[in-house]
Amino acid sequence: MSDTPNGRLFFQSETFRVEAGGSARRRHPRVTGRSLTEPARDIPIHAECDVLVVGGGPAGTAAAVAAGRLGARTMLLERHNHLGGLSTGGLVIWIDRMTDWSGTPVIRGFAEEYLARLPRDAIAGPPREAWGSRDAATAAWWALRTAAFHGIVTHSPTADPEWMKAAALEMVVEASAEPLFHAWGAQPVLEGNAVRGAIFESKQGRRAILARVVVDATGDGDLFHRAGTASSDDIEEADIHHAINTSWMFGGVDMEAYLRWRAEQPEQFGAFLQRGREAHGLFEKAFVSWRNDVALFMGPRMTGFSAVQVDDQTEVEIRSHRLMLAHLAFYRAHAPGFAGAWPLLSAPQLGVRHARRLVGMGAVTRALWDGRVASDEIGVSPSLSPRFPNVSIPYGALVPATLDGLLAPGRHLACDATSHSFLREIPQCWLTGQAAGIAAALAADSGVEPRAIPVRTMQQALLRQGVHLSPAIAAAG
Repeated sequence: MSDTPNGRLFFQSETFRVEAGGSARRRHPRVTGRSLTEPARDIPIHAECDVLVVGGGPAGTAAAVAAGRLGARTMLLERHNHLGGLSTGGLVIWIDRMTDWSGTPVIRGFAEEYLARLPRDAIAGPPREAWGSRDAATAAWWALRTAAFHGIVTHSPTADPEWMKAAALEMVVEASAEPLFHAWGAQPVLEGNAVRGAIFESKQGRRAILARVVVDATGDGDLFHRAGTASSDDIEEADIHHAINTSWMFGGVDMEAYLRWRAEQPEQFGAFLQRGREAHGLFEKAFVSWRNDVALFMGPRMTGFSAVQVDDQTEVEIRSHRLMLAHLAFYRAHAPGFAGAWPLLSAPQLGVRHARRLVGMGAVTRALWDGRVASDEIGVSPSLSPRFPNVSIPYGALVPATLDGLLAPGRHLACDATSHSFLREIPQCWLTGQAAGIAAALAADSGVEPRAIPVRTMQQALLRQGVHLSPAIAAAG
């Protein structure tokens, strides 16, 4: 762990600064400064709905389920063939903390129900009675398994991505929300200063879906950015929240043997990491998964690349896949438990942590880590460390400052760079996505803009869907 002027960073892992550009694959200079004029054309309207969710990642899936359960005709647009986004296709199968530092579950609602649907052999983590434990031996054991931090055991499970995909799809369908796969949300449909749908690209060409309210759950703020609303892109240099990489998994391993070696031979393990860095420059530790015979690699995390530049995205993919094979050879040769390892899967989705952040009606900032409760609270997040109380998430962080007809939950919500270090995580995306879905359904039903939804009406709906709110908010009349 490391201290910064803005607070204590929660999860320490190496990042590697890589200068973008100059790749050997770029044998010809890019053509720049030229453009084509696209002829005007009619765009078929594919469908009309109450709530359109663009992006089926953690926030988008939660939003679609929440809106559908309130009776809104809901459509969910997803460019891949699965739901879950980075939690499934990105192999971010380690789910960050859902309990506070006392062991109390605070990220509940959709998140809690979703994980409860997984078969017992598809999820691994500390038992309920261990959450919040400060026993040194217990915490040390779980720390090696990404479920104890600052000497405290937390509810931070790892899960099978295929079961997560299946559970997400069933929840969406059961909520009567309609998923549309292989459809890339490309452009907002604007009426004056309001978003009233989205244009998407697919094998059928360019088509449109009209909606009363749109939820931008793209993760990168693609729709609100293309609608011309303001965003922030500053980063916290000391944190991993702006790094990019493609994750992967190795099968045929013995993670218990590897973890015993890490725990019992720390000097040998340190020397192993050093040799790996000397051999390959960018080198990563193996993480546990939901099975002993599967290892997860969530890096090496590369900085210096843009998450919204296609050349940079391509270069990160090339580097990550080459690093996967380099790690395989090195781990086979030098790491206990990896002699029979084989490449199980490289993530179908690029591991983007940050691109843009909304400029909203409100925002989560470092100053709000003092325990204050937002009057428009839509959920509660665990703080970065026991030094801080829980963080109240305001509804205003999902609402653009000036743009109507749109909500923006997930990793691109309105916050400062330091707060983004934890608000980008999977559970927080579930939390803000569920709130956005509820707000969108209420706005569509009442015929008002999302910014005009009565806060207490929204909070009551959140409570009915099992969301944890601060006691003062939950008890209000």
